[in-house]
Amino acid sequence: MNRLTLVQYREMVDEIIEFKNEYGVMPDYAVVEGRKIGKENYIDMIERVNKFILEMGRNPRSVDIES
Repeated sequence: MNRLTLVQYREMVDEIIEFKNEYGVMPDYAVVEGRKIGKENYIDMIERVNKFILEMGRNPRSVDIES
């Protein structure tokens, strides 16, 4: 798996936010369908999606895990 669907991405972000709210820190990794995504990669994904939304005015259909 090299990319996530928008639904998978949103679920991952929800889990990260829930973890941060509970423990006060971001998790070291996120797991999506059995694949670990390291903190540096998921932070990069979030930044890229936010930039895409600002520039294009819409959500992407999928998100590459690594840039």
